[in-house]
Amino acid sequence: MVMRKVLPVCLVAMALASAVARAADTAVVSPAAAAALVRTPKAPETPRINGARVFGAHPGNPFFFHIPATGVRPITIVAEGLPDGLKLDGATGNITGVATAKGSHPVKLTATNVKGSATAMLNIIIGDTICLTPPMGWNSWNHFHRNVSDKVIRDTADTMAATGLIDHGWTYVNIDDCWEGKRDAEGRIQGNEKFPDLKALGDYVHSKGLKFGIYSSPGPKTCAGFEATYEHEDQDAQSYAQWGVDYVKYDWCSYGQIAKKISADKFAALVPGQADEIRTLMAERNKLEGNRKRTAEQEQQLKEVRGKINSALKVITPEQKSQVDLEILQHPYKQFRESLDKVQRDIVFSYCQYGMGNSWEWAGALGGNCWRTTGDISASWKSMTGIGFAQNGHEKYASPGHWNDPDMLEIGNKGLTPDECYTHMTLWCLLASPLLIGCDMTQMDAVTVDIFSNDEVIGVNQDALGKQGYRVAQQGDSEVWAKPLADGTLAVGLFNRSTQPATVSIRWADLKLQGPQAVRDLWRQKDTGPQESELSCPVAPHSAELFRVGTPHTAP
Repeated sequence: MVMRKVLPVCLVAMALASAVARAADTAVVSPAAAAALVRTPKAPETPRINGARVFGAHPGNPFFFHIPATGVRPITIVAEGLPDGLKLDGATGNITGVATAKGSHPVKLTATNVKGSATAMLNIIIGDTICLTPPMGWNSWNHFHRNVSDKVIRDTADTMAATGLIDHGWTYVNIDDCWEGKRDAEGRIQGNEKFPDLKALGDYVHSKGLKFGIYSSPGPKTCAGFEATYEHEDQDAQSYAQWGVDYVKYDWCSYGQIAKKISADKFAALVPGQADEIRTLMAERNKLEGNRKRTAEQEQQLKEVRGKINSALKVITPEQKSQVDLEILQHPYKQFRESLDKVQRDIVFSYCQYGMGNSWEWAGALGGNCWRTTGDISASWKSMTGIGFAQNGHEKYASPGHWNDPDMLEIGNKGLTPDECYTHMTLWCLLASPLLIGCDMTQMDAVTVDIFSNDEVIGVNQDALGKQGYRVAQQGDSEVWAKPLADGTLAVGLFNRSTQPATVSIRWADLKLQGPQAVRDLWRQKDTGPQESELSCPVAPHSAELFRVGTPHTAP
């Protein structure tokens, strides 16, 4: 990194950011100060087709894709080249039906209103892989926790449609934990009193042009102590399909106790002469570890039991032990993947097991569409940056249909300043992470809506090439990240992690580029003019800027 030329637009950005610099230590700013940080220009009145340019579906399964388009309503959309079996409702922009023949289908979309028209290409791929771009939507946990309800989900769906975020590509409305009730006499899972009719709720979400997500655990209980999926895998997958579920988050939680029992059997099988002793010792260890209020005497017992277990397992090689541990971590996700494959519905499968066993190395091969790489995020600068900037190196495991997941977005929740929220969105887009809004959507301020409605920034996340970004350079608290894009350009993020203003720069040579390069400010959707040899920009404390560098092979 160097510190030389400054782009004029960055100077403007810095001046605006300085107006709210004193808000850096608080998550609450005045409406006027927040408005000063709004970067995204208002969408034009002429039509603009937004969102992903590629979409995958399995042959023979129900197909649904909403074409995101902004502009003065009404907008009429026409599609040329749809696969056989699919049809477009030109008024709603919803493509539905069932396509049975595998193949790649370039579809020309044309959106028209009283102000003009716009075209874009959408590649529909009927094949073996879904989730060809990272899923975008909303999840209830970060804000509502246990207070989620049927009404919250309906209100969220209403808001996503009414605010127009649906027309920027936001798609999923996902219930997290705390919806579960008891099982009926035949073992089918039911919603609790806050969710009296999950099929009707799914139908309501779909009626808004959105998709419906749900949550469970492979263990007996969910993280919050509700009924989970253990020993009901096929049954729950069937229920989800009947309710119209499009996304399942599967959270490790209580499966840890099951894993300990399986572990005892697997290790005992490797030492047949001591099998019974090993099972007994591991059962005793598990009982002692389950008691969080152990006495000093019990602590000593636990220490002795662990020592005996280690002694008994000395004959097992480290490679054998690692393989057993990995099989145990993988088993419940492999099992539920098989259950989902038995239903006739495309359901995005999100592994939530916190990166144990380096899940990014194997989750994609086991059929995961996205997988957590980290523990839970919280609405703080320390948590968000600690998680986000630690994703460097995972990029080789991401590809269309398979995404590293550093957890949900905290934008719009108390705890992050506006500048920190821009950093959050910039980094998650470069990471090709799932984008799941975690705030109360009925209470979004101007900055929050601005961040969630910038189509050029979202386009970095939804890029059809499916590459995850990576760190290019770091100097003190300044970092530069880059992400290759399908049009041959690079998305380049400049980050200032310090509490003081800083100029962040990158030479073209460090990006493996030669000669002058076109530069576009993606947050402000503005070309800045060609730059000879480098990109240099002042960045506010705890903030970020995002650019596209290079000349696109095709129109952006």
